[in-house]
This record gives sequence, structure tokens and C-alpha cells, in this order.
Amino acid sequence: MSRTAPPGTLYVVATPIGNLSDLSMRARETLAAVDLVLAEDTRVTRTLLAHLGIRPPTRALHDHNEGQIAASIVEQLGQGQSMALVADAGTPGVSDPGARLVAMALDAGVRVIPIPGPNAAIAALSASGFTGPFLFAGFAPEKETARCKALTALKGHACTLVFYEAPHRLAAMIQDLITVLGGERRIVIAREITKMFEEIQAMPLADVPAWLATDPNHSRGEFVLLVEGAAADDQRAGNDDDRILHPLLEALPLSQAVALAVRMTGRTRNSLYERALAWRRATGRTDGEAKGE
Repeated sequence: MSRTAPPGTLYVVATPIGNLSDLSMRARETLAAVDLVLAEDTRVTRTLLAHLGIRPPTRALHDHNEGQIAASIVEQLGQGQSMALVADAGTPGVSDPGARLVAMALDAGVRVIPIPGPNAAIAALSASGFTGPFLFAGFAPEKETARCKALTALKGHACTLVFYEAPHRLAAMIQDLITVLGGERRIVIAREITKMFEEIQAMPLADVPAWLATDPNHSRGEFVLLVEGAAADDQRAGNDDDRILHPLLEALPLSQAVALAVRMTGRTRNSLYERALAWRRATGRTDGEAKGE
């Protein structure tokens, strides 16, 4: 790459998620050549730039101001400035700010060039042992009802489900995964990818709470959760169970609905009870609401 970036170009630059050696030579050359670096947190990015020995101007672009400043940035790009968009770590626009700016730049005819590099989801997926298609779901909703509703919408997918999760929500997320998807599914927990305390563990979902309890460090850091997709037989059986269970839950208290569904389907009470709980959380219903009281 030349010392001066082509005018009117927006570079989407992936930066390290832990190990600074993961920054590509092309990324460094791009950051050194642009007129301006758009950073999620300018303090974090200036530390990286100082490590690289370069001092391009920086401007903050984050969740709270992207909507207000994106149009003016696109205008500056249209006037010939070259810019690099970076997140605090990883690839911008992937569960990080920047996607709205990129969309507006493309709509305005601005040239957008990705500079690929570190990404926590892809790094974890490569070390998971899962094959075939995957669905990147990012961060699940913070509130339990919304989270269970989102997980319920995903439970029938045969592809690997990939989530990001924060340490303070990890235990609740795991419990909801068990309730909605069942404890038999295999999960790979990737913690602190590329950092000093990197850890990758695989186990059935039902075993995760006990594993977390064995060491407080297991709940620290940044997480990628990779969950096995639904088997074809499980998808069909689950759909059949739901077609019987949901109308019963709308008319009867939970315990009565589950008991009747057990008699009608021959499934175990525990499996139907978990599905009933997941449905109630996803819909926000209570027994009183289900009976119309």
C-alpha cells in the first residue's frame, strides 16, 4: 500500500482482540496512511497506535453518536478524505459500532474496503470442532423474557448457534440455554480468545453450571458460546410436541397442561416441562393469563 491512502475511501479495519501480534501488516499500513481514524474509544485506539509508532488523527464513533455524526463523515469522505473505521477490538460492525456508517457510505457511492483480521466468533468457531453452517446471533437480549423468546426462535435451527456473552450475564444465559434448548446439546465455551487466560472447553449444556462453580475464573473475561444445532429428529419431535403443548398451555395451568401432554405424546415429563417453561418465558404468560383469569 502507498504511504497515502486513495482519497474518498472508508477502510473497515480489524484490530487485535487480545494479542497485538495478530494485527496484520496491511492493517498497520492502512492506519498509518489514512487522514482520520474513527474509533469506538479513542483512548483504546491511541494506545494501539502508539504501540505501532504512528499518530494519525482520531475521532470517536460509537453507539451513542454514530447516528448523529455518520452523515457528516460520509460528506467528508465524499470530499476526498480517507478514513479507517476501527472498534476497540476485533472487526467493526460485528456486534460493534460502524454498520450504520458503512451502510450510509455505500448508499452514497463511497468506496468501502475491508481490511480483514481478528474476529472472536470466527476464531472460536475454528477451534470448536463444529462443522457445517453456523448462525451468528451476537449478544442475546439482557432481560430474561426477551432472551428466552429469542432462544426459542432459534431452537429449531440445525446450524451451530454462536453467541457473545458478558461475564455478569453468563450464568443466566447458560440456564436459559438449558431450559429452552435442553441440557443434552453440546456447547463449546471459548473464553478470553487470544488473551493470556484463553480457555476453550466442550461439554453438554447440562454440565456447564457445575463447571462454572468449580472455579470463579471460569466466569471471568469475554465469552463466545457455540451451541450445537438441533438434530433433524429433534426438530420434528419438538415441533410436534409444541403443536400439542401450546394450545394446552393457553387453556390450562402449566402443571395440568404438561401432565396431559405427557399422556398424549409419550414424552418424559421433564422434557415437556422444560418446553412449557421456555414457552411461558418467551410469551411472558403466567398461569392466570393462560386460563384467561
